[in-house]
Amino acid sequence: MLLNILLVVFSIALIFLGSYIGRTVRGTAEFFVAGRSLGPGLLFSTFLAANIGASSTIGATGHAYRDGLAAWWWNGSAGLGTLVLAFWVGPRIWKEANARGLLTVGDFLEDHFGKEVRAVAALIIWASSFFILCAQLKGAALVLERVAGLNLQVAALLAAGVTVAYFVLGGLKSAAYVNAVQLVVMLGGFLIAAPFAAHTAGGWFVSGTDSSFWSGSEVGWSALLLLGPAFFLSPGLLQKAFGAKSPEALTRGVAMAGIALLLFAWLPVVLGMAARSIHPDLQSVEGALPAILLDVPAWVGSLALAAVLYAELSSADAVLMMLATSGARDFYRGFLRPSATDAHVLGVARALAVAGGLIGFGLTFYFDSVVGAIQLFYQVMIVTLFAPLLGALIFPRSGRWSALTAMLVGVGTLVTTLLATGGAGWGWAPPHFLGLVASAITFFILAAF
Repeated sequence: MLLNILLVVFSIALIFLGSYIGRTVRGTAEFFVAGRSLGPGLLFSTFLAANIGASSTIGATGHAYRDGLAAWWWNGSAGLGTLVLAFWVGPRIWKEANARGLLTVGDFLEDHFGKEVRAVAALIIWASSFFILCAQLKGAALVLERVAGLNLQVAALLAAGVTVAYFVLGGLKSAAYVNAVQLVVMLGGFLIAAPFAAHTAGGWFVSGTDSSFWSGSEVGWSALLLLGPAFFLSPGLLQKAFGAKSPEALTRGVAMAGIALLLFAWLPVVLGMAARSIHPDLQSVEGALPAILLDVPAWVGSLALAAVLYAELSSADAVLMMLATSGARDFYRGFLRPSATDAHVLGVARALAVAGGLIGFGLTFYFDSVVGAIQLFYQVMIVTLFAPLLGALIFPRSGRWSALTAMLVGVGTLVTTLLATGGAGWGWAPPHFLGLVASAITFFILAAF
């Protein structure tokens, strides 16, 4: 009961904090990129909070339950991708965005390749973003179901409502400050829970099966092929990077987040392997995290569950930002009303944030697996954006047809391989990697020759 009260009070406090910060937000530049005012500290907290979500907690612990040490690669790959963003992709794109007044990844693509490429990329990413939003809300709902005894869909609706409430007024600016507070709970919960779980299981990295660091049945080094690119190409993360006050601040803040994510990656491994040792017969691996948190002292488990809840909410607001800003700027102003005023576009972005939260909630009725929904989003995203985003940096004078053709070839290869192999891919190469390679080769040929 006490935890329920604390969660309610803390959630209301987050809404008030987001509203207080958002009271100064008057234009799209402040809503979309926080007026390019974020220093290393806020960049660190908002990136790390956004990167630790349902996949990094419930999903990664489930992987560790099944595959042991190899589950490190699930979050470790995201950390390595974040370092690529910090030292290469982020600073280069930030300089262009700052010089040309670009606010979204769609702006960047149109600046290089024209409206057609912007439209195709925005449509694919915008539609698939609902799946990852659904996954974050589902993860938060699983925690609320466990802690408060709520019906799963009621819990998902509450999670969507809290996230939309603190995000809708202030956008990135509100989210950055709220994420800083959430991060304290998130890291504290996991850092305290892991040693208690290890003690309960009889030691660190204890499991009922043999465990290889490099590969398991469903996760291992190959996760780098999916999650590495996802964390330096994600429109939501790139837009957070656009909010940096300088490229130096971006590099410092995001690099710290990447290093922290590499270290955090061990915590779900400890928790998942402990759960396997104590509960070897769980029906679903995604139940591993709630199961092990019932075996530690009540106050530790409660704190860790709160950490999981706010991890999901902090990732959900990053997806809401991607949906709202892309919909308002890429579609509404880009095609429906090019003459729309800044205030009108801001209003549309806020309305789309509300609509996005409702649609994400609706999808929780149809997706049973948190990891499954997230993997679908990552696959579509990297195949769509890998060639045009990196191609624009390497071949800045490449034409629109090189980008457009590469995107269509990549997505076509992904879908064809998924259908032909039942999602298994060919040999060691998964479908998304084949789509990425096909897209990159197509772009290079058309851009270079």
